[in-house]
Amino acid sequence: MGNITHEEIVYINVDDELHQTAKGMISDDYKERFIAEYKQLVIRADRLTDIINKAHENKLGFNLTCSIELLDRQLTYMCGYMAILEERAKAEGINLD
Repeated sequence: MGNITHEEIVYINVDDELHQTAKGMISDDYKERFIAEYKQLVIRADRLTDIINKAHENKLGFNLTCSIELLDRQLTYMCGYMAILEERAKAEGINLD
């Protein structure tokens, strides 16, 4: 068995975060699906934020194929959607913690 690189360890750890929400995404209980969707959105928004910050600092290990402005816009809509989900969760008594 070969050595695992730092990049592979980071990928494995990141991948586990999303896998932990997968069961909730296929639940018959809409509240569990709702929570899983919210958690996936938070994970993805955090990752996009990291990419945007690294791009601004010229610390990405790759070249972007789209503009930072487009990524900023995407993050804005993701955060808006997150706020809507939080408001809906409060109205429906769904604990997102």
